[in-house]
Amino acid sequence: MSSAMSMTPPQQGTELRAPFPWFGGKSRVSMHVWQRFGDVPNYVEPFAGSLAVLLGRPSGWRGIETVNGKDGFIANFWRALAADPEGVASAADWPVNECDQHARHVWLVAQRETLTARLEGDPLYYDARIAGWWVWGLSVWIGGGWCSGQGPWSVQDGQLVLGDAGQGVQRRRVHLGHAGQGVQRQRVHDEDGLVTWMRALASRLRRVRVCCGDWTRVCGPTPTVRQGLTAVFLDPPYSGDERAGAIYALDSGTVAGDVWEWAREHGDDPLLRIALCGYQGEHADLPGWTAQRWKASGGYSGQGGQGRGRVNATRETIWYSPHCLSAHQPTLLDTAP
Repeated sequence: MSSAMSMTPPQQGTELRAPFPWFGGKSRVSMHVWQRFGDVPNYVEPFAGSLAVLLGRPSGWRGIETVNGKDGFIANFWRALAADPEGVASAADWPVNECDQHARHVWLVAQRETLTARLEGDPLYYDARIAGWWVWGLSVWIGGGWCSGQGPWSVQDGQLVLGDAGQGVQRRRVHLGHAGQGVQRQRVHDEDGLVTWMRALASRLRRVRVCCGDWTRVCGPTPTVRQGLTAVFLDPPYSGDERAGAIYALDSGTVAGDVWEWAREHGDDPLLRIALCGYQGEHADLPGWTAQRWKASGGYSGQGGQGRGRVNATRETIWYSPHCLSAHQPTLLDTAP
């Protein structure tokens, strides 16, 4: 195994984090979200990315936890990690290599349609190699668009060739800065360290239900209020006019409005504690809700022309529904002016 992985595995009692960078991740504010949710017996996360809030739950697993991702690569990663952490670690442990990045990128994009269909059709299906290659590539890729399927490059007769835009993949060099060392954070010096880290994540996710499909499938009565008091963490893609640029592999500039409609309709339900994420001014007209502003860290928060991403980092806001718990202490994290 190579030593190119770059995160120190979590030690017992430390916070678990995803092994890849994720635009809009909420790890910095997760503890404040749980102050407002409390130790609920049912938790639903319809827009799974890095699962920063779920992994930041102070009490660990309790009751029922359901996460959902429309992007099959995300859903497959979390399923595969829970079922086969050693297999995912083995596939992810690879040096930074530009030729491998291009070859794996094209191969992965070609798997998307069948992968998503299998995940949607079988709740137990996963592919550890796809999961490992996906997270490896995501960690050495520059910016957004990894495995989006948008770009002019494709494979013909075993060779990477330039074709029509929108029918292949983007061709980018690997990240050559400090961050481009493989799976994220500080370097893991041996295979055991990476496997230990993956096993810790797998242990936490063992009972988490990972769905793949449209977000509304996990927001109906059966996955939520019929299970009792339910916390719903809504972190949809930002509205199209709020973007700093192309970010998500599977994208929608309008889903934020649909999510706002659902939140407004269900906010008064005493069995629901809802947190809705967005930018300041993005979600208006939520009577009885309270807003918490916070400041995102660097990295992807700095994306965008003329510093727009850095400005947006100071506009991060979470709206809490009326039946969320009151804040017992100041909950602003690096409060924006």
